[in-house]
Amino acid sequence: MWAVSRFTNVWFHSPFLIHFSNLHFRLKCFSSLSKVEPCLSEDCDDFFLPWLERKAGTEISSVLSIGKSGYGRSLFASKSIRAGDCILKVPFSVQITPDKVLPEISCLLGDDVGYNARLAILILVENKLGQDSRWAPYISRLPRPGELHCTIFWSKDELDMVRKSAIYHETVNQQAQVEKEFLAIRPVLDNFPHIFEDVTLKDFMHAYALVGSRAWGSSKGLSLIPFADFLNHDEFSEAVLLSDKHKKTSEVIAERDYATGEEVLIRYGKFPNTTLLQDFGFTLPYNIHDQVQIWVGVPQHDPLRMMKLDLLHKHCAPTTVRTTDGFDSCKTNFTIKEVRSASRKGKGIPQPLRAFARILSSTSIEELEDLVSEAAQNDGRLARRPLQNNSKEIQAHQFLLSQISQLIQEYEVSIKLLNPDKTTSVGQLAIRAQMARDLLAGERRVLKSASAWLKNYCATLSTAKDHS
Repeated sequence: MWAVSRFTNVWFHSPFLIHFSNLHFRLKCFSSLSKVEPCLSEDCDDFFLPWLERKAGTEISSVLSIGKSGYGRSLFASKSIRAGDCILKVPFSVQITPDKVLPEISCLLGDDVGYNARLAILILVENKLGQDSRWAPYISRLPRPGELHCTIFWSKDELDMVRKSAIYHETVNQQAQVEKEFLAIRPVLDNFPHIFEDVTLKDFMHAYALVGSRAWGSSKGLSLIPFADFLNHDEFSEAVLLSDKHKKTSEVIAERDYATGEEVLIRYGKFPNTTLLQDFGFTLPYNIHDQVQIWVGVPQHDPLRMMKLDLLHKHCAPTTVRTTDGFDSCKTNFTIKEVRSASRKGKGIPQPLRAFARILSSTSIEELEDLVSEAAQNDGRLARRPLQNNSKEIQAHQFLLSQISQLIQEYEVSIKLLNPDKTTSVGQLAIRAQMARDLLAGERRVLKSASAWLKNYCATLSTAKDHS
């Protein structure tokens, strides 16, 4: 048996699966202790589980029922649950996988058409069939166009709210990637005008996002798992979806006790707000997994620029990006996580970034050659050890501090523009503005933690130098 996480969109994130929750307009953090009364009226899907169990030919859950909370469809304890109980078990036979695309369509799709696109096509087909679809009860419960808040659907003005974050460029690239995939399969769809004649890029993008947000990794590549995908996310939960190839089922084991009527939650994965927003369409006001991507490069005016770039190319694999002034510049991307301890290790600030700073602070060929020699004598990694010269070590980390301090100021400006008293937005724009605030505030918190550690590190070195 192996655990799977929600699958983040394959073009940018690590291979985990995620879930575009059902109208998850999450402006408040989940609390695993919260108790939300489920809606028990007929329009709350009382017949969905019996339908799925008939289709599966087996019981899926005797302790969960579908209800509605402020976040949309949710699963609630219909009776007391004890930690360690198996709360649901969905057979592979009622999971929707890429190999279930109509054979006459599948045979025309090239090997370069991925699982995500194939499942998107399947959703489009089943949606076209309406009540004649064998998956109609499930398809009809998927979020409709306009109900998703992942950034791929944000307008240019809305994306400008998060321009400081890496999510801005990732979303732009994601939009371009989905359009590219649509154009690639369009000739195949044109062979079936009775199904796809009215399908637009917007329709495909919606179906593609449903898959990218709801699917889970499986032996078939991806799987949509009805009923299980009504489970909401709690970043502190230890419960995850488990897959058993021998039993051919996906199941969830409760990690704690639940009282009757309490919403049951699992963890989709240890995702920062950038992932939650881009792929799920929601954010957490305080996300312990938040992180920030920063780009650092060698200044154009550095007299040792070419030598440093050569070393960085060999040891740090820099990426060429286009800067805002229109010039190409070699920069390297680093991910900073929240620094939670004042220890000298600075866990959260990646060692390659500190090494990068030590290289940039070198002012002579001799210093660079010494770094290369030290690396050869140790593990081969360049500038990973603190510089023996305390003044140079302080200078390297003050460079990082200056870069991060500048970013903090830029984040402050962006967040100030989003303050509720500065905006008069309502409806969808208000929801997305709040998500942008959550995202930027979390990344600013991470940057501030790195700044505090760097200040403390430099002060400690300075004190040690004064006493030597």
